Amino acid sequence: MTKVQTILGIDPGTKFLGFGLVRINEKGKAEFVDAGILDLHKEADSYAKLDRIYSFVDSLCSTYSPQCLAVESPFMGKNAQVVFKLGRAQGVAIAAARHHGLEICEYAPRKAKIAVCGNGAASKEQVSLMVQKTLGIIIEEEHLDCTDALAIALCHYYHLTSPFAGLKSSGSWEKFIAANPDRIIK
Repeated sequence: MTKVQTILGIDPGTKFLGFGLVRINEKGKAEFVDAGILDLHKEADSYAKLDRIYSFVDSLCSTYSPQCLAVESPFMGKNAQVVFKLGRAQGVAIAAARHHGLEICEYAPRKAKIAVCGNGAASKEQVSLMVQKTLGIIIEEEHLDCTDALAIALCHYYHLTSPFAGLKSSGSWEKFIAANPDRIIK
């Protein structure tokens, strides 16, 4: 049985930072706690953005007392400058979480998409739908950054609770369904 704990998921960004909190209950099931976004797009000073990210993550840690930060790792896109900016935002979030003694776990966006949707190329909308169905919540469509953060938190939850998470499958779908009935959405 998995111990009761709260996971803070962060989808770092310099325009919108998504956050999501998932609690693993006494039965080892994931429960929704909170989610949202930190809107930074009107802040012109890039260093002021980093300060706001630190303060915001610090406040989340103080309010919810999570044991772990699951954070999305930056990935190389078309523009290297974007990766550097995301890396700074991620680093500041990690620093705030470490200040509170949280364990830090980093997941690539593709890994979180596989964990939540079974498809590493899933769209943000598909991830959002699966997160909402899995947690039994409704989140407005314009808040895809917070459902991405919840997906990162769920990815960590699956890695904590499944010995096969992240491994190549050597079994069948029937074995997977039999071993994981709580991950099947009807």
